[in-house]
Amino acid sequence: MSKIAIITDSNSGINFEAGKEIGVRILPMPFLIDGKTYYEEISLSQTEFFEKLDSDVDISTSQPSPESVMKIWDEALEEADEVVYIPMSSGLSSSCHTALMLADDYEGKVQVVDNQRISVTQRQSVLDALELAKRGLTAAQIKEELERAKFESSIYIMLDTLKYLKKGGRITPAAAALGSALRLKPVLTIQGEKLDAFAIAKTKKQGVKKMLSAIEDDINSRFGGVDHMENIHMEIAHTKNPEAAEELRQQIIEKFGVKQVDLYPLSLSIACHIGPGSLAVACSKVI
Repeated sequence: MSKIAIITDSNSGINFEAGKEIGVRILPMPFLIDGKTYYEEISLSQTEFFEKLDSDVDISTSQPSPESVMKIWDEALEEADEVVYIPMSSGLSSSCHTALMLADDYEGKVQVVDNQRISVTQRQSVLDALELAKRGLTAAQIKEELERAKFESSIYIMLDTLKYLKKGGRITPAAAALGSALRLKPVLTIQGEKLDAFAIAKTKKQGVKKMLSAIEDDINSRFGGVDHMENIHMEIAHTKNPEAAEELRQQIIEKFGVKQVDLYPLSLSIACHIGPGSLAVACSKVI
């Protein structure tokens, strides 16, 4: 049986320490802050990132260099026979397409998974890949299975502010001003690819209610129903909002009768565009 290395990027929310514990290599994602390059979890922590974001400096995301991608693959192939690389969604970054092109030179030894996930659902794909490797699947078979299941996940995100969507040019200044004046809480969704608008809430409480209702609808219509929660991974993510995230976790446990709800910070690539104070609920189907 081939030895398979699993690699992902820091958008999965898996840090280097956690990666070592579970046997996964992590490629750090770069950020440009006032023209200087920083790397998530290396020269830029979550705390430092939000401090810079609060000070209104120019922050933009970038993709890792081809050299850094190939280096981590080459290092992995010194110990393993094959690599499964799980980058962030191709709908949110061109880094996946770049990796797919680079993999052409590896004669099938590197399989790049384009299953259009990010943050907690991308993390779950990494855990799924580890489990599939234990079952004896090849790298190509793992890629096939993860891409088959790419639409078997949902994320809903409630924003605390429209400021960063406005700054990134994703809404007009007039819409941002009106939303801020009315203190509206937009709810966005990721359904397999891009970040899209889903609903508008007047309060945080209403926003949470809309997210829980939406995820329940998805479970019932797409993932086997609430009577089969053993087949569903439930997840919560947030940007600098741990107390509200823990409160939401308790609501999910009570509402769906599940024992485990994973909770992690949203990746900085999303936080860059939505700002602090956000709250997200996600689910993915057990493979």
